[in-house]
Amino acid sequence: MEEYQYFVPAARGLESLAAGELKSIGARDVQVQTGGVAFRGPLETGYRANLWLRTGVRVLLLLREFHLSNADDLYHQALDIPWETWFDLNKTFAVHANVRDSVLRHSHYVALKVKDAVADRFRRVCKQRPNVNTASPDISINVYLKANWGQLYLDMSGESLHRRGYRSEKGAAPLNEALAAGMLMLAGYTGKQPLIDPMCGSGTLPIEAALIARQIAPGLLRSNFAFQHWRNFDGRLWQSITEEARRRQLSAAPAPILGSDIDHQVLEAARANAERAGVLQDIQFEKHAFHEIRPVGARGILICNPPYGERLGSQASLADLYKTIGSVLKRRFKGYTAYIFTGSRQLARHIGLKPTRRFVLYNGPIECRYLRFTL
Repeated sequence: MEEYQYFVPAARGLESLAAGELKSIGARDVQVQTGGVAFRGPLETGYRANLWLRTGVRVLLLLREFHLSNADDLYHQALDIPWETWFDLNKTFAVHANVRDSVLRHSHYVALKVKDAVADRFRRVCKQRPNVNTASPDISINVYLKANWGQLYLDMSGESLHRRGYRSEKGAAPLNEALAAGMLMLAGYTGKQPLIDPMCGSGTLPIEAALIARQIAPGLLRSNFAFQHWRNFDGRLWQSITEEARRRQLSAAPAPILGSDIDHQVLEAARANAERAGVLQDIQFEKHAFHEIRPVGARGILICNPPYGERLGSQASLADLYKTIGSVLKRRFKGYTAYIFTGSRQLARHIGLKPTRRFVLYNGPIECRYLRFTL
């Protein structure tokens, strides 16, 4: 069985979690790198990665690595790849370039050079070329250039894996699904302990919690992956893998999952998202201000993503909210472990509790702290 080299980009701070997920599905030679994870395996492992990854952004299959001196090197390396064995003329394609400290400095020029090579290869072999579609291509080609080194990948995923397909209803500052899943995993959440999100917004954290609790593969919520457009796509194997995943699902979450928010309209959006994800019955959504929340059971996990002045509110007006968070946790949640995710260290000080651990995570470009409080 032919093996391939893969790379899974992941948000900074979540790389080790993605590596653990990959090992659990049988990936070999798993190597954590800054910004992602490299691994080896047959196409089946790539299929499973797309189906099961909660923290990875996409799955890239490496076609070629090469030394780069100039634009001609890039063009000829791309031209030499037998693209016609990977996809047909009736499939659209697009090229995405990522350039860092390279001899070729402009990503648009790099993408254009590879696009020309792909088109010329098809003209040479098939007498025609496939069409380009930059908005929603069937086939996505990724080129990475760093210093004098280049890599060409086929993107197995297409749309980013964090787009599970359930979140068409968004709050004012929605949490990325992959980041939410990572926060739950860093908290040691398995679904067997009660979980409370007292500022749930459009429901991303409780929904991701329900998917984990019921062992639902997040890729089952999607209908389209780029690898399904490849010439070597094994439909029977994919059907077998997805059917196996469906058999693993639990019928209900083992422990309570609560999501609350002060905004009634946002809660309606959260319910709609949870229904699309198929987990509405597993989550109790309630309208509460933070100072009204109560624990469920003697021990559990509370995860909170309060505003920190970037998109909602101002830091000056939020200090009192953070003081309230600390006060409520101290008075009511003895026996719980609480996690606060914030992009403001200054506001975090107003919680008034000493964290037992700090994780550095990124919400897009914003460096954030994920603080653990053992209460």
